[in-house]
Amino acid sequence: MTKKMRGNVLLLLAAFIWGLSFVAQSEGMKYIGPFAFIGIRSMLAGVSLAVFLAIRSLVSGKKKQAKEVQEKSRDAKEKRKTLLAGGICCGLVLFVATMLQQVGILHTNEPGKAGFITALYLILVPIAGIFFRKKIGIKVWIAVVLAVCGMYLLCITEGFRIATGDLYLLGCAVVFTVHILVIDHFSPKTDGVAMSCIQFLVCGVIAMTGMFLTEKVELSHILSAWLPLVFSGVFSGGVAYTLQIVAQKDTEPTIATLLMSLESVFAVLGEWLILGQFLTAREFGGCALMFVGIILSQLPERMEKNSAAN
Repeated sequence: MTKKMRGNVLLLLAAFIWGLSFVAQSEGMKYIGPFAFIGIRSMLAGVSLAVFLAIRSLVSGKKKQAKEVQEKSRDAKEKRKTLLAGGICCGLVLFVATMLQQVGILHTNEPGKAGFITALYLILVPIAGIFFRKKIGIKVWIAVVLAVCGMYLLCITEGFRIATGDLYLLGCAVVFTVHILVIDHFSPKTDGVAMSCIQFLVCGVIAMTGMFLTEKVELSHILSAWLPLVFSGVFSGGVAYTLQIVAQKDTEPTIATLLMSLESVFAVLGEWLILGQFLTAREFGGCALMFVGIILSQLPERMEKNSAAN
């Protein structure tokens, strides 16, 4: 297997894990509240990434020590400050986004729909470029029209009303857009995996504080939700993120984005195969339009970068 093919397979596996995580979130909410689920899940993700960082440090320990000796102490302090600032900022935004997502899933009880609405951030990120004076291609605007039509079929009821859960999920997509922009700001300046570890721990601490203040949680309830918690925490947060980091080194940006967008499709398949639920023809049509829009929105910028590189 070539490196490129291996990278594609790993990204597909990551998308598969992220898609099934929507089902895990839906099932976990049957036993515990949103603060508890987010708190425990995030702490598990943070710990799993910390373990990965420790193993990575042991493997490359000698090289790292030699590099640290050469670095000036002032530069090392600045890097630690940037890492900490990035982790805290990302953690705060991540908490808001995941809280909106968790409450949205609680209200809709449809993981597949939640996956597609959340994936709207892939369209919103290019649109956000307007505020940074970036040109928006015609394909992005076509993608917006397709997404709006898809949202109408997926969310708007016969009385021309959008459900409360769908509004939460739409807000989640908007905040995840901010999350991507914050990551883009800090990631070139620091270690992405270490920053992600910190962001999960920050998110977990905030959520668990809310859990102790607003929710009555019993150990038996947490134990009943152990499988959804472990899957969405360790596998979705730790394993899948690590797979993404490793795989993107050997995969073209366009292909990587398209493969990762498949998480919304896997969310629908997981809802069908695991929960025995399936979307109506109207909802399925909305998902199809949104999926086409999501893919289309990724093509202009990626194609421009590739052509510039050539």
